[in-house]
Amino acid sequence: MDDRHADRAEDIAERQRAIQAPIDAKDAKSEEEEKNDGAVQAGARRYPEPPFPKQHQKKPGQEWQLDPAPMYDAPFWKGSGKLEGMAALITGADSGIGRAVAVLFAREGCDVAICHLDEDRDAETTRAAVEAEGRTAIVLKGDVSDPAFCQTAVEATVQAFGRLDVVVPNAAFQEHVPALEDLTYEHFDRTLKTNLYGYFNLVKAAVPHLKTGAAIVMTGSITGIDGNKDLLDYSLTKGGIHAFARSLGTHLAPRGIRVNVVAPGPVWTPLNPADKDAEKTAHFGSQTVMKRPAQPEEIAPAFVFLASPQCSSYITGEVLPIIGGYGGG
Repeated sequence: MDDRHADRAEDIAERQRAIQAPIDAKDAKSEEEEKNDGAVQAGARRYPEPPFPKQHQKKPGQEWQLDPAPMYDAPFWKGSGKLEGMAALITGADSGIGRAVAVLFAREGCDVAICHLDEDRDAETTRAAVEAEGRTAIVLKGDVSDPAFCQTAVEATVQAFGRLDVVVPNAAFQEHVPALEDLTYEHFDRTLKTNLYGYFNLVKAAVPHLKTGAAIVMTGSITGIDGNKDLLDYSLTKGGIHAFARSLGTHLAPRGIRVNVVAPGPVWTPLNPADKDAEKTAHFGSQTVMKRPAQPEEIAPAFVFLASPQCSSYITGEVLPIIGGYGGG
């Protein structure tokens, strides 16, 4: 072989390395800076960021035990009558997203029925928060997978407030599995009964009481869009909720009832520390572009938007992801 070719090849290789070297140096510096960067703070106030104290809870989880306490009261949010004179029923309203939604609904002029499983202390905190906004709240304890409870809850709401305008199916069961073989029939059945049957039971009971201008706003999840390798059954139900809302939105449109979904990414609520181990909880949400989980008050405005006929009268059958930036994984 001609030595000229070999010499040229070596020269080109050296030139390639020369082009590569400054980029490598810059990448290394960027990675180091990224390690030292904190979470993105783009809100009206500063939000907690990982690592959090290591903690794990027994189901269904208690908000009063979480450290740091979830931020739900949105003190910067000024009510403007978006739900004035309306009444809402929210499942899983004792804590997390449900509580934050209840507070903002009340601030917008809405009375609220607070449904929960057995988190009595948390539910009373939500009641007090709604009443502090000058609205009326009732607390209803029961299992949404039981159609009789959902029927009773709807009837109690209508009796207390004389109307029902907004329905928020939000209660959920979530438990990861390290392998498919660990997903028992009982586990799978409980997830579907709570997350799918619970939504169906509530909507079936509520729809006869809803009039033109009413709204159903369901809580979905990014797992229902992207899936999750450890949340096989939970992801299945969330995808089902998205499809249910899209179909129901079309079905109920002639009656003037809108149906939409908010699909959050990681949110700092009792749901996740009651699923993940203490080590994973400490770093919960750090994989997002924001490098932190959302706080409930950052998700609740989307529910106000989709519930209010002033804001979203031309929106139905939509899924609104709030995931802390696309491509965070």
